[in-house]
Amino acid sequence: MDIESFYEQNEARRESAEFEFGSEWSDASDNEYELSWVEATGELYLMVEPDAVVNEDIFGDFHVSDEMVSDLTIVIVGKVASLTSLEDQLLGWEDAMLEENSLAWLYERFPQASA
Repeated sequence: MDIESFYEQNEARRESAEFEFGSEWSDASDNEYELSWVEATGELYLMVEPDAVVNEDIFGDFHVSDEMVSDLTIVIVGKVASLTSLEDQLLGWEDAMLEENSLAWLYERFPQASA
């Protein structure tokens, strides 16, 4: 589902605090993902980040094109009741995220997500 649908399905998500756990997660095809947790619902989700288009203007400044909301796909990885529990499950994520196909590491901790 796209990110707007994700928030529309449950308004508590939109109003909640969110905690990010990195934006450099990758899969076997080298796609990049951002991992976040929604406090109100306990949902840990991945947002697939489409390749950004970078343009240079006549002054030599670089501008990243805005992403279309429909291009930001959400995948719910699992539910975790508290931030403390999540931090325990994700211990070492900062290093793991930078490895090739780092989603494999994440799915070891949340096997229901890869099914």
